[in-house]
Amino acid sequence: MHVSRETIEGLVLYETLLRKWQKSINLVSSATLSGLWRRHMLDSAQLVALAPENPRIWADLGSGGGFPGLVVAIMLKDIRDFTMHLVESDQRKCVFLREVARETGAPVEVHNRRIEDFAIESGLKPDIVSARALAPLDKLLSWAAPLFGPQTIGLFLKGQGLEAELTEARKGWIFDAEISPSQSDPSGLVLKLRGLYGPAG
Repeated sequence: MHVSRETIEGLVLYETLLRKWQKSINLVSSATLSGLWRRHMLDSAQLVALAPENPRIWADLGSGGGFPGLVVAIMLKDIRDFTMHLVESDQRKCVFLREVARETGAPVEVHNRRIEDFAIESGLKPDIVSARALAPLDKLLSWAAPLFGPQTIGLFLKGQGLEAELTEARKGWIFDAEISPSQSDPSGLVLKLRGLYGPAG
């Protein structure tokens, strides 16, 4: 995956701020800090290759410490009119996300909201909706469904239980799914979802 020097500099600055803030806010599991670049940065960055070219609106749900949304925003900051919407209910994490966006110049809007409220009230129909290890797929889709328009793509970072989650989700939802192996985690999977319709019945 080729990235520019400016992007690397932005991600390094992000790392510096995360390590500083981690001392007072639990942004990521402390056990994963030693493998931050593979476990968090690369895990997030791989979504860019799966996204449509030159997206304009991207919504990242349950952004936490900024993975994957803030990484993607730093990588795509030069796309004209691109905006990353980070949705996070924890106010302290939102302060952190805004600080990193300000320092890196990432085109980010931070929403200190519950996902289900944001999805209904924002009126957005993003090109892409993403989430990372946030909730079982059926629950995630129930939160995110109001954001899905006919062209919206979901990019969800998942674990080995994905097949069971797909089976459960298809009891109530209709969608097309593509599964790719994670580039950062041998046990991880990336779900690309489109054509969301439901809940059935």
